[in-house]
Amino acid sequence: MADATRAAGVVDIRRVLVANRGEIALRIIRAVRDSGLTSVAVYADPDADAPFVHAADEAVALGGATSAETYLDIAKIIGAAAAGDADAVHPGYGFLAENADFARAVVDAGLVWVGPPADVIGALGDKVRARAIAAEAGAPLAPGTREPVADASEALAFVRQHGLPVAIKAAHGGGGRGLRVARTEGEVAELFDAAVREATAAFGRGECFVEAYVEGGRHVEVQVLADSHGTIQVVGTRDCSLQRRYQKVVEEAPAPFLTSEQRTTLERSAAAVCRAAGYVNAATVEFLLSPEGGLSFLEVNTRLQVEHSVTEETVDIDVVREQLRIAAGLPVTPAATATPSGARVDHEVVAAKRHAIEFRINAEDPGQGFVPSTGTITRFVAPSGPGVRLDSGVVVGSEVSGGFDSLLAKLVVTGRDRTEAIERARRALAEFDIEGVRTTLPFHRAVVVDPAFVGDGPDGFTVHTGWIEQSYTAGTPPPGESGDADGRVKVWIGSRWMDVTVPVLARATEGPMARIREEARERLEQAAPGGNGDISAPMQGTVTRVAVAEGEEVEDGQVLVVIEAMKMENPVRATARGRVEGLRVTVGATVAQGDLLGRVATTDPEPA
Repeated sequence: MADATRAAGVVDIRRVLVANRGEIALRIIRAVRDSGLTSVAVYADPDADAPFVHAADEAVALGGATSAETYLDIAKIIGAAAAGDADAVHPGYGFLAENADFARAVVDAGLVWVGPPADVIGALGDKVRARAIAAEAGAPLAPGTREPVADASEALAFVRQHGLPVAIKAAHGGGGRGLRVARTEGEVAELFDAAVREATAAFGRGECFVEAYVEGGRHVEVQVLADSHGTIQVVGTRDCSLQRRYQKVVEEAPAPFLTSEQRTTLERSAAAVCRAAGYVNAATVEFLLSPEGGLSFLEVNTRLQVEHSVTEETVDIDVVREQLRIAAGLPVTPAATATPSGARVDHEVVAAKRHAIEFRINAEDPGQGFVPSTGTITRFVAPSGPGVRLDSGVVVGSEVSGGFDSLLAKLVVTGRDRTEAIERARRALAEFDIEGVRTTLPFHRAVVVDPAFVGDGPDGFTVHTGWIEQSYTAGTPPPGESGDADGRVKVWIGSRWMDVTVPVLARATEGPMARIREEARERLEQAAPGGNGDISAPMQGTVTRVAVAEGEEVEDGQVLVVIEAMKMENPVRATARGRVEGLRVTVGATVAQGDLLGRVATTDPEPA
């Protein structure tokens, strides 16, 4: 590091290769520059003109258009590091960030790896081994299989011993991929096969294990920094319960409405797991909080999290700069700490100074089940003002394709307390305007006035990891607002239309908000399935599964085709009972949004 004092175990880092793209690449580049170092970006052909490439001090072309040809190619990344004369490699999140082989290749090439040791990544990346480490550390655990299950029959045996519901989870996965929840015995086999298939496609390994599923649970997690000198610093808690398809869309710090006992258990368990694993660098230890108040360990993310930004705003710590310091062999920066009461502890706890909420602005259509949206950004008006931070990877003219993650930007809003953060979030989200692709902005605007999210106290805050799929109906009017007909739209949820009130539409009657209102209405009302039994592709992507055959009789809601886009599997379901006709897709085919996949000839009478 440029400001480092040379000492035993300290290495001199001057040039950092950023092995990622988009928002997180730009975030790391800024931290590298703040540290007085030189940044080297790598890029795929479609990213040649991206903001992160322009922001870097230097950039190296990887040659290729897809993830597999570029950001997932270990040899190309190592070659780019040599070409850019880099001393260190920061992987960001996603792609190769949790790949032990990549970490090992970086070190073998004589470079500094900005992350935990490869063997620690391997141990904690195996979710079964991670559970064993957590058990040894004394962290709370839900019942689960000790090893990956061989087939669906073993998964069913676990169900009959421990009951339902259960989670079938990729042993070497994360980010919601390779995860299925079975609530009946009859669906265990199908969901096991789906989890294995998705895990194989996403991670190259299909092993899955089974554990008891916490129905209605909150996702809470702990940010940890651990250095090579034995210091473990707990940098705060987060709540990440608002998820679609088990992938986060809203996060906040510190996690609200926890008892002091729950918070202490989280902090101590997270530190103990990291110490038991021999962890060095930044980690996130994740837990589920049941409606009854019980905690259970989920996993350790051995990388920088998307939501690290929300924690940074509450504690005034630059997590990425700390990663660089730790990788260079320096101790974590001392911080004002609040040590938990009770028995002796062997970790520091950083006290939160304020409350922050992060909104992931994804290129997805919330009115159509959060399916990915592609296109060219034609308008990008960012919010500003007190308490607003925006980490963005796009500008006007940026192309959003289905080949990469759907995240466009992260809006982080901070207040003296949760109430002020929510008030500022309403204002910032109303100011934010993106055109050219559909985004999650309408969803976020509805969430910040929904009582389930805004609710004061643990009984009022009722969101959970399945809330969007199970309970969300586009919000309810805030106190004092009528939610008249102007704010009502039709939304396609599951397999039916529902009339719902979107308060931000009802409030928007003139000026710029009137345009936002009309666009949101149009986007929500366009979320219809094909007419006359036609089944159309809801997004651009690749067909990974054709679940039916020509002439097959299908039920309402049955999966017909699975399309992968932006690293997510998106099932296309029948909207009525009928017979498959004109099936025109095969596995591996690329489809565009709106392409006709086939038709289900309805066998039930049309509803009145």
